[in-house]
Amino acid sequence: MTKVGILSDTHGVFLRQIRQFLEPCACIWHAGDIGSYALWEEISAFRPTIAVYGNIDDCLLRRHVPKTAVFTCEECKVFMTHIGGYPGRYEPEVRPRLVQEKPDLFISGHSHILKVMPDRHTGMLHINPGAAGNKGFHSHITAVRLDIDGKKFSNLEVFDLDRLSIS
Repeated sequence: MTKVGILSDTHGVFLRQIRQFLEPCACIWHAGDIGSYALWEEISAFRPTIAVYGNIDDCLLRRHVPKTAVFTCEECKVFMTHIGGYPGRYEPEVRPRLVQEKPDLFISGHSHILKVMPDRHTGMLHINPGAAGNKGFHSHITAVRLDIDGKKFSNLEVFDLDRLSIS
């Protein structure tokens, strides 16, 4: 069993509260808009990190982090990209990749809106962890952690912090 932390849209900030939430995780998956190469290094030093770049990430970060990632955790195939949509409304360039890759878990970011939902058509789980940073239009800072055991997902937990509470 592997405990995984999933975040997106940090926009250059790795908040202390997010770090504490991710402390029990064996690894972190970041779905883009990291914000800087230095922050990617900081998160990667904290826990082994798989990341994709987002639309705000600069060319330095894009040289080190791919646009999409397909990988396996336990027996679970994961497909991750920044701008991906969600079940019933996938981005046009993502839809054929999902058909080709047939992941068990699809992770995307960009919207700053937390969503965890099954795709009943494909049988995969979709997670958008929302926004873990303090920049953007969102009113809540969010992240997700869950356990993966073989192909089973369990113990999904959501970090949710009202942005107004940050001092």
